This record gives sequence, structure tokens and C-alpha cells, in this order.
Amino acid sequence: MIRVAAVGDIHLGRESGGTLRPAFDTLPGCADVLLLAGDLTRHGTVEEAEVVACEVAGLPVPVVAVLGNHDYHSGQQGEIAAALAGAGVTVLEGEGTLVDCGGARLAVAGTKGFGGGFAGRSAGEFGEPEMKAFVALTRRSATGLRAALERLPRDERTVRVALTHFSPVADTLAGEPPEIHPFLGSYLLAEAIDGGGADLAVHGHAHRGVERGMTAGGVRVRNVAQPVIDRAFAVYRLHAG
Repeated sequence: MIRVAAVGDIHLGRESGGTLRPAFDTLPGCADVLLLAGDLTRHGTVEEAEVVACEVAGLPVPVVAVLGNHDYHSGQQGEIAAALAGAGVTVLEGEGTLVDCGGARLAVAGTKGFGGGFAGRSAGEFGEPEMKAFVALTRRSATGLRAALERLPRDERTVRVALTHFSPVADTLAGEPPEIHPFLGSYLLAEAIDGGGADLAVHGHAHRGVERGMTAGGVRVRNVAQPVIDRAFAVYRLHAG
């Protein structure tokens, strides 16, 4: 069994140091890995990222993250990723990583993702260049996620997780105004998860949503935005084989 702790949308600011570290210090007793599902900062500045880095630096469990839209706000996403990497965090964007969990392995593929909507109510690559570019970004994210999943091992000792910021399904958006669903996720991410194969999908971004959902292909989806789980992190237990 692999114990996966996950949280997103922690939105740490320059004055937030120490708010999560006491909870994170308990991770060795309840989890084998910590996944961070984006929106780690408030305004996407390096100074805020350094606060996040201090919260997770030196933890005795591996930390894997994707960035969120807030982390892109100031155009410093590269520097934010570097600050997190300097604290030992593996930051994914269209990539995968393997975590050894004592005889089993956790394989994580990650991307920020983007919006566009869901089946029957989604944007298409048609019309103005701006609309085409909007949907094309989501498609690239989804393609990268699927490719990353397909590169990960498939065997009886490996559990596979898709980590995104934007939601792959509308299920976990229940409670959010329907008008903003296209800005909270895209069905293309779910298609990538089903096509690439995963045991669990974890995302954030939907603060007023619900925790549990499922892709059309039967992959469990969990919204771990901190306002939704209402705690420092949620823990999910996954079985290899």
C-alpha cells in the first residue's frame, strides 16, 4: 500500500512562513509522498515561492508538484520552479517521475493543464486566433500529460497518479458557478488520463467544488484544493498490483 498525501491551492504569501510546516512534519507517520497540486503562491512571485520552499525543505518524504495559474501570474514561473527544486521538490510539466515507496513505486505524471470546458459545453479550436490559442494550450497540456503517463512503468508494483492543477472532470466542480466551469478545467485532461492510464487523478483550482469524481474511463479523481479538503493535506491509500 502507498499512502499519498496531497494538497493544492495553499496560496502562501510572504508572511505565511510556518503555517503549514507543523502539519507537514507529521507526514512520515501517515504518508509516503506529498503531492502539491498548484497555486502554491498568491501572486506568483519568487519571494512567495521561497516561503513555500521553506515549508517543504528537508521533509523526510519526497515532494512532487505542479504549478497553478497563480504561480504563473507574475511571469516568474521558471524561477518559482527553480526555487522549489532547490528545496528538493520535483516540479513536473509534461513529465513524469518515480518515487520508491519501500517495495512499491509511485509513478506520477504532471501538468498544470488549462481550461476549455467539458463534453457538450466546451470551447473548440475555431474562429479567432485567441480562441484557437486558448484551446491549443489545453490540448498541448493534455498531450504532454498522456505522453508522460505512457512513459511511466506499468507493472504490479507500480501505482500511477496524474497530477494537475486544472480539473479533468466536471464532477469535482459541483458547487462552482456553471458559468466558470470552462475556466476550471477541460475534458481533454480526462481523455489524456484515460488514454495514458492512471490509478488516481489529483487536481486543485476549484475552491468551491467537491472532493470526489471520476473520469469516463473509471479513474478516480480527487480535488485537493485546500478550501475543499479543509485541512493541511488529504491522504489516499493506493494498492499496487
